[in-house]
Amino acid sequence: MASTKVTKTEDEWRRELDPAAYAVLRQAATERPYTGEYTDTETVGVYHCRACGAELFRSETKFASHCGWPSFYAPTADDNVVLVTDRSFGTVRTEVRCASCDSHLGHVFTGEGYDTPTDQRWCINSVALRLEPATG
Repeated sequence: MASTKVTKTEDEWRRELDPAAYAVLRQAATERPYTGEYTDTETVGVYHCRACGAELFRSETKFASHCGWPSFYAPTADDNVVLVTDRSFGTVRTEVRCASCDSHLGHVFTGEGYDTPTDQRWCINSVALRLEPATG
């Protein structure tokens, strides 16, 4: 089940997020490849939306795609994310947004040939995530 809807003004988001996070989460920017905090992280835990804290991905579904951004093969629950057709840059892609706060997370790609259970690559900006390491 998706988290409770989070509604804030853009001024509130600007005050709560640093400029890089605001650009990605609220303006659909993309961080530069191979610069994100979680690109190569192998820490076991849960990835949450940096804007609202909703659970989005688990480390068990993270894989090394070598694309420059953290990659997952599935979200924790389908209703935790919203998929939107993105026609920017002269192509059609599928944008991934947080279902709780409508923040931009990244894009999902299918059929690229990765050896994953879903044949999907959820290419997510590190700055859109906050990792909660597993305890114990």
